[in-house]
Amino acid sequence: MLEELGLPYQVKRYERNKTTMLAPPELKQVHPLGKSPVIEDTDGGHVIAETGAIVEYLVEKADGRLGAPAHRDSALRYRFWLHYAEGSLMPPLLLKLVLSKVPLMGKPAMKRIQPMIDVHLDYVESELKQRPWFAGDAMTAADIMMSFPLEAARSRAGLDTARPATIAWLEKVHARPAYQAALAQGGPYAYA
Repeated sequence: MLEELGLPYQVKRYERNKTTMLAPPELKQVHPLGKSPVIEDTDGGHVIAETGAIVEYLVEKADGRLGAPAHRDSALRYRFWLHYAEGSLMPPLLLKLVLSKVPLMGKPAMKRIQPMIDVHLDYVESELKQRPWFAGDAMTAADIMMSFPLEAARSRAGLDTARPATIAWLEKVHARPAYQAALAQGGPYAYA
């Protein structure tokens, strides 16, 4: 998002403890919860955790660029998708990830989780068949919010070419110069 907005930034990586998966002490010095992602805005002296809060902060900092479109219907779609990403789509994806780490206990539940994920992926597919971006005709912060859960779904939860509009959307995101620049700056990342 910082590349899309043309805002300067520096990526700092923190490695979680491989056994406990807890944040290292250095990250807890940035934010008491040791949450990631987190940004430190040296201009304003703010430390902000939580992806949605970070995205909204950056939209405000960039004078509304990538924010809600002017048209009311598009603005409502923007708001919906901005919150849907972490409020609705990420929970079953995260549940699948966690349960995959405890195969014996998680196996019975896994059979119920994938159908829940499929409902979400089918819904996303139906929406992206109607418009090129989640809020309308132009990329917004809602698309940025949706990119991580859809990448995670592609990596580990069954998002494939059976949902061509969603795959085309991901490829369109990947083709953006800002996406390429962000990968060059921060390096590739795993979808957990």
